[in-house]
Amino acid sequence: MPEFRRDPVSGRWAIIAPERGKRPTDFLLPEENTKEGRCPLCPGSEDLTPPEVLALGRPEEAPPNSPGWKVRVVPNKYPALIPGEIEKETEGLYERFSGAGVHEVIVETPEHGKSLVRFSPNELALVFEAYRLRLEELARDGRWRYVLIFKNRGARAGASLSHDHSQLVALPLIPELVKIELERSRIYHERNGECLFCKLVKSEQNGPRRICENERFLAFMAYAPRQPLETWIMPKKHRSDFLDHFDENLEALCDIFLKVFGKLEAILPGLPYNFVLHTAPLGSAPLPYYHWHFEIIPCLTRVAGFEWGTGAYIVPLLPEEAAAFLRDISP
Repeated sequence: MPEFRRDPVSGRWAIIAPERGKRPTDFLLPEENTKEGRCPLCPGSEDLTPPEVLALGRPEEAPPNSPGWKVRVVPNKYPALIPGEIEKETEGLYERFSGAGVHEVIVETPEHGKSLVRFSPNELALVFEAYRLRLEELARDGRWRYVLIFKNRGARAGASLSHDHSQLVALPLIPELVKIELERSRIYHERNGECLFCKLVKSEQNGPRRICENERFLAFMAYAPRQPLETWIMPKKHRSDFLDHFDENLEALCDIFLKVFGKLEAILPGLPYNFVLHTAPLGSAPLPYYHWHFEIIPCLTRVAGFEWGTGAYIVPLLPEEAAAFLRDISP
């Protein structure tokens, strides 16, 4: 059974997941694994995954767990967390509780080797629709406080399969980074009477880090990035939850996603990256001080001793120069 463990000095949580089957020698494998076998995420390989929890685009007459789908969601075969009851325990300085949660894989396309940048707007819309449906379903469970949706693309970014997919993890706690965002933006709102994210959108919309925008969304380089080309996508109007006005935002969200990834792919084909969706905790009333947003983090420099020791990142590229370069690229 996985478990959460809290560091007594920093307050940082770790997930210990022995079910994932790692041994110390497993970490000596080369970064790029070129072995190719039967892909468990391709149509026709449905028997290689746990039974699906959602499939979009498959003909109604087709049975579950059969080909014909356009987006498919399955439980992770090697989950970091597994569904169960939440049991807390304290041993002196140490605090832990059972690793209860949900870990799922969103298979974004039936086409092996097709990357997000080559998706049509309709194909990408189905991926976001899957996010919506799973967020709504997991919110009804009652055990989970937060759902993190993320994507690892490329071995350097942590992807173990080359077939494009994203993942979600439902947690019984609010992740520390999200908690910091919520707390800092709440304090700013109390002190200044306005939303920090709304202020950020206004500042970046006409600033040197702006990459592109449409009527509903803005994409800009992070002011203090963790990696070169770190990009944030944010709604222009105040929206604290990804599900707020989902249908009316969907077309514009697909548009700006494809523009941003088109620009990134044009300068660095095959770019390894992670993206994460930060949204309000499950069950929250609309928050006047928070915006949901995507953070896109390319994997271009190594995290080493300085970063681990300080929590600060050394980035050898000015965000303003990177943004100016990307603005001039037509994907």
